[in-house]
Amino acid sequence: MNTVGKRTKLYEAAKRLGEVALGKRPADLIIRDGVLVNVFTGELLEHTDVVVSGDRIALVGKALKEHEGQDTKVIEANGQYIVPGLIDGHMHVESTMLSVTEFSKAALAKGTTTVFMDPHEIANVFGIEGVRYMHEEGQQLPLKVYTTFPSCVPATDDLEDAGASLTVADIQEGLTWENVQGLGEVMNFPGVVYGDSKMHGEIAETIKAGKTVTGHFPSEDPYALQAYIAAGVTSDHETIAKEDALAKLRAGLHVQIREGSAWRDVKEVIKVITEYNVDTRNISLVTDDVYPETLITKGHMNHVVRRAIEEGLDPVTAIQLATINSARYFHMENDIGSISAGKFADLLLIEDLQQMEAATVIADGSIQFENGELQQAFPAYTYPDAVRRSVHLTRDMQADDFLYRTDRPDGDVQVNVIKAIEGSARTEKMTASLQVKDGAVQIDKKQDIIHLSNIERHRGTGQISNVFVHGFQFQRGAVASTVAHDSHNLLVMGVDREDMAIAANRLAEIGGGLVAVLDGEILAELPMPIAGLMSDQPLETVVGQVGELVKAWEKLGCSITDPIMTFSLIALPVIPEIRVTNRGLADVTTFKLIDVIISE
Repeated sequence: MNTVGKRTKLYEAAKRLGEVALGKRPADLIIRDGVLVNVFTGELLEHTDVVVSGDRIALVGKALKEHEGQDTKVIEANGQYIVPGLIDGHMHVESTMLSVTEFSKAALAKGTTTVFMDPHEIANVFGIEGVRYMHEEGQQLPLKVYTTFPSCVPATDDLEDAGASLTVADIQEGLTWENVQGLGEVMNFPGVVYGDSKMHGEIAETIKAGKTVTGHFPSEDPYALQAYIAAGVTSDHETIAKEDALAKLRAGLHVQIREGSAWRDVKEVIKVITEYNVDTRNISLVTDDVYPETLITKGHMNHVVRRAIEEGLDPVTAIQLATINSARYFHMENDIGSISAGKFADLLLIEDLQQMEAATVIADGSIQFENGELQQAFPAYTYPDAVRRSVHLTRDMQADDFLYRTDRPDGDVQVNVIKAIEGSARTEKMTASLQVKDGAVQIDKKQDIIHLSNIERHRGTGQISNVFVHGFQFQRGAVASTVAHDSHNLLVMGVDREDMAIAANRLAEIGGGLVAVLDGEILAELPMPIAGLMSDQPLETVVGQVGELVKAWEKLGCSITDPIMTFSLIALPVIPEIRVTNRGLADVTTFKLIDVIISE
């Protein structure tokens, strides 16, 4: 539609809303006699009606008899709270292991009506086309799916090989797509701070387009923080301490407090409000990464709001952090984030603000969830065949492919080992003495040091790096995954090399995902044929498959918390201290590849 056509449509819509507000036209929907959560004033307003025309709100106040026509649907709130639809200002759909469509079903049922997704993971596999596919899928759904265009693909050029890369020109193009609202989290904060031309080019193009530059700043360096903000980045979701939150807020950064499945920061960071009593307008709540089980057992943004309330935050303030504050951050408060005239009719009916469970969810004026069930059909989206065949190996893997060989026929060697830390995205570099037998370095289950390999899977180069890892407690079998942040090559780990080969080959056969193998038999698997990152199955199916995988990991000897997430991050060469990439062992403190063997 051309500019004149858009203006005409907007004028006609505004005229109609005005006529409905004045009672000159009947409404399509009336929510009657609820307690309005007013996110502008922080008040709870009893005996409030909401009058809806089409997908927008025409009036908030007291409905007149003229508002109700023959075809008007009336919902009696009966004193329930009328809450704006919840907004997730930063999240990765890929982390849910679901397609955008399947995720949207789960999110809407929990009261989320808008998300700002960063499809960073699929961008590392298929580049701008991968982003386009997920963005297109999101545009046909009742959940409002806005995109922040990925900024750091690959995460690093020097240490690993992703399936694709994004240039400044790609970002420039992506920012022109409808409902792309900004630049995805700028993870390469050292590049921003020290003048990387690509990063500064991406930020400049985003600012030029009048859109939001979202951030990722885990550093505590106050001077680097100032340089980061000066470059144009405006938010951070990596804050884990109240003192850091205060420093960032004082510097003008928008702080997104994260509560996902693995990263649970609300308990500590919310104290910047409950203890320091800061102005809350520059703070919002986000999930970042949520697992499928969490969506079922705890919820989505309603869970994050509930956690803030549990930590002492006033419920209305918590709701503001998950609605109007995110809308304002993305300069979209004229459309979303509140229940007021002219805004999209995205709202929830909730019995108890402490529990934040929506009895009714309305998006764009249509009831999406009621009586415990989704009320609308969701359109199907089909990804191209190439996306479903993203695991490319030159040949079937063999057991000997996973040996770390040395010129020394036998004896002992000192080696660098990746130490996984339970419940943390970080790793540590440790050293150990391992035995060499017939020219190959052996694992040592007594020291909990086992095989870990990273196979390039995007172009079928045959490249593989073999290293050693500590912390997973495996006593037998093997596991493999094509979810391997951020380049998403094929990770294989275990104590039995025959099982490792079976695991790798199985993922190539099914198009990627997760698998656990013991004594030549597949214990459990989760096929993820969408780029090797997402399932094409319903939420309940995926949750069941993940549950079987967790049981399989335990059968192999692993009892740590969140082992699958810890494993998927073991290849991420932008978080200290040491990682495995398809090129080898990476020291993230120096951003250099290092030798596995220290001395022979």
